Amino acid sequence: MEWWKHCSIVLAFHCLITPLLHHSVPGLTLACHAMATRFEVVLHGDNPAALRAAGEEALRLVEELEDQLSLFRVSSEIAQLNARAAREPVRVTPSLFALLQQAQKLSEESSGAFDITIAPLVRCWGFMGGMGQMPSAAEVAEARAKVGMGLVQLRPENFTVRFAREGVMLDLGAIGKGYAIERAAEVLREVGVTSALLHGGTSTVQAIGQPPGEEFWKIAIETPSPSKDIPPTLLATVPLKDEAMSVSGVWGNSFEVGGRTFGHIIDPRTGEPALGTVLAAVVLPSATETDALSTALLTLGSAGHERIASLRPGMRTVVVSECGGRLRVEAKGIEVRGAEG
Repeated sequence: MEWWKHCSIVLAFHCLITPLLHHSVPGLTLACHAMATRFEVVLHGDNPAALRAAGEEALRLVEELEDQLSLFRVSSEIAQLNARAAREPVRVTPSLFALLQQAQKLSEESSGAFDITIAPLVRCWGFMGGMGQMPSAAEVAEARAKVGMGLVQLRPENFTVRFAREGVMLDLGAIGKGYAIERAAEVLREVGVTSALLHGGTSTVQAIGQPPGEEFWKIAIETPSPSKDIPPTLLATVPLKDEAMSVSGVWGNSFEVGGRTFGHIIDPRTGEPALGTVLAAVVLPSATETDALSTALLTLGSAGHERIASLRPGMRTVVVSECGGRLRVEAKGIEVRGAEG
């Protein structure tokens, strides 16, 4: 039973929810399509009607957040910011303002490896709705000049946002799914759900409690494969209990020029696609943080592994790098297997 399929954000691996194959108490499963992927929630409890109502409310919130955060919906708060904030301060809702503040902090902590102003570079490299293209050096330099959280001015006294120059564009693709999942999990907890699993596509999963008869929810990560003809192998089975995990990868949504593969994860500091690292995973209590920090870890790779892993106590991480046609795996707090080290 394979639930998590390839999606537009992370195409390189599957995540398999293994305990659901074995425990004797069936869970209630609900799903919706939002943020260009499939969100699912699996719930356990003694009152099926209450569970269904809670799950539907949680997924309804995910859909509402897409209306707020989508770069591509002209009526969304993010689209309105992108259209107006270079000309005037734009007031946003307190919840969005808090998310932008959190993104600013995560950008600072990762030394700019995570950056929600990345959109001009994503567009420059042809990954905004496409499979990529090779830009000129001048085009990269022009886009890079519009990127950086220093160009975003946040005024907490009136919840306004102002861009320092024309062309700045926010893209919450590397934090929005995690944020939506975390908010949906809050809805479930508030109504008393004690056993549930939520996921958005193949990139982020949040565990509430544990499934019946099990100590943890178990999530399997497969080693990424650069070709559909090469089957992936199991990399790790990660136990989660009241924790979230996000996995970022580059193979899949990429293009090749001159024997080099350029993936869709762009390094905001250089303006170039991140090279060498093919997968990064982060486990923390907050799905918002795991979503952002898995992107930062993928961008920084092995050289930044220690720094990212030390940002939060108890963080668990995996980094998979490609070197000479072989995969090198480094893990902190996660038992890995099925890959060459």
